[in-house]
Amino acid sequence: MKAMLAIAALPFILAACNGSTDKAVASDTSAQEPGALNTGKPFQETAVADFNEPWAMTFLPDGKLLVTEKKGMLKIVDPQSGKIADVGGAPKVDFGGQGGLGDVVLGPDFARDKMVYLSWIEAGQGDTRGAVVGRGALNCSQPMACSIDGLSIIWRQDPKVTGRGHFSHRIAFSLDGQYMFLSSGERQKGAPAQDLSNNLGSVLRLKPDGSVPADNPFAGKGGSGAQVWSYGHRNILGLAFAPNGNLWENEMGPKGGDEVNLIKRGENYGWPNASNGSDYDDTDIPDHKPGDGYQPPKVFWNPSISPASLVYYTGSLFPQWKDSLFLGGLSGKALIRLKVSDQTATKGDQWDMGARIREVEQGPQGALWLLEDGSDGSRGRLLKLTPAPAAAS
Repeated sequence: MKAMLAIAALPFILAACNGSTDKAVASDTSAQEPGALNTGKPFQETAVADFNEPWAMTFLPDGKLLVTEKKGMLKIVDPQSGKIADVGGAPKVDFGGQGGLGDVVLGPDFARDKMVYLSWIEAGQGDTRGAVVGRGALNCSQPMACSIDGLSIIWRQDPKVTGRGHFSHRIAFSLDGQYMFLSSGERQKGAPAQDLSNNLGSVLRLKPDGSVPADNPFAGKGGSGAQVWSYGHRNILGLAFAPNGNLWENEMGPKGGDEVNLIKRGENYGWPNASNGSDYDDTDIPDHKPGDGYQPPKVFWNPSISPASLVYYTGSLFPQWKDSLFLGGLSGKALIRLKVSDQTATKGDQWDMGARIREVEQGPQGALWLLEDGSDGSRGRLLKLTPAPAAAS
């Protein structure tokens, strides 16, 4: 039986999302359903390897994994043996705060061109910095001896600003491989998320080479604003496509108000003018409400769980979870499942994992794979989740 308990948010300054203020629910009633902290887990956890501040992972066609570490290391992992090796050609990163080496995603035509996409933080003039995306070809002379060759930057956050937070820099390719979607955080500045002359606080839509599609909603504005697909976002740390082509994201609210949104072309999601959280000094921010001109979240959390990463589950190993979104909780130290039906999402399960969960991925055979954050001085483990014996029988 599920125990209907609330997970208390833990302090986490760098996540900038740790409040506990309860506010009125949004107009979407799915946000009202409480999450359930499960006392029993229908899966067993197998520790495969551990890393120094891991941030993202992706599976290669042969079942091996590429894993990024924030300080700038790219690793290749053999899940069968647990062996880990460095991948050459990783970029120099501006490390600190929430910044460093970020996402790693295979290109849509990887089988032919071996392109791997990486995101990281690049220093600018003075004390400024911003996220970038680059791509290069994965070259393996032996199974565990690999490098990224010809890595070149194809996108930059614009403008570079001060601070070391809210870079976002998650990457997801459309199902047909024609477009690359990026999350670009508002860099803890707030106002740029409502300014279409820049590409901050937005979900962006580009071609795989970084060029701007002519049919983007704000392409006529020119400049970096032409890249914008949706705006009014804060700090998006998860992007995932559903099999029907819907694009989902999760983002951190301020003090409370973490969100999961369905991304729609040209829409404004309200930040910093609307949120179901509050400012850190407890100053109220207007809630999402009908008629305010902003897209409300499909699900939100008060208190915060600090969502990181997002995957839409399509596997058969956990058939009961098909058509679910899985996300990790940083301050929440949880694995969280949302039930999805076309354009709606509702809270499902929330399992206490005892560690900050940075990344969730679906493996080739349908297992769920987690990366613990490891940013508190401990090593972040790579965990494989498979059905518990009782659940499998």
